[in-house]
Amino acid sequence: MIEKMPFSLLLRGAAVSDSLALDDARAAMTDEEFRAFYERTSRPLWAYLARLTGDRHEADDFLQEAYYRFYRYKADYESEAHRRNTLFAIATNVVRDAARRRKGRESVPLDQDPPDRSTPDRQVMIRTDLARAMSRLDPSQRELLWLAYAQGASHAEIAGILGLKSVSIRALLLRARRKMAKILTEQTS
Repeated sequence: MIEKMPFSLLLRGAAVSDSLALDDARAAMTDEEFRAFYERTSRPLWAYLARLTGDRHEADDFLQEAYYRFYRYKADYESEAHRRNTLFAIATNVVRDAARRRKGRESVPLDQDPPDRSTPDRQVMIRTDLARAMSRLDPSQRELLWLAYAQGASHAEIAGILGLKSVSIRALLLRARRKMAKILTEQTS
């Protein structure tokens, strides 16, 4: 997992043609505000991306891309929650864009590192089972479950992040939980 990403690395992919857009974007958020926001949100966002992708290295790349797009995005935010939800929506789109680009190519979901089998730690076994089950869910179901239960986002926040209607979130979460339960039951059988 990432410890701290230097601010200069966040924008390493910025092209010369982007410099004007970046200067305009700075008016919406100062460098210090951006750094503080990054410190508050980078770990939860990385965990979200790692869960969606199943790949820690890919999550690092997507984290950088999400912050880069967020930094370039000029917006006036109503609140810290609105700013955070926008960042998560951008990150979700980064993952979806990558999935579209590699559509047609076969990808193997990578679970977290396998646990050390010499010590049967129940907590590690549960984490591994959950990681395997999450990797078998549809990407949209992983997004829903992670935002609702790991991030504690409200239905309205989830709807805003994923671009769905608020009224549909409850039913979608119910289906995702049922599928997760079915997968977990199959794993223990």
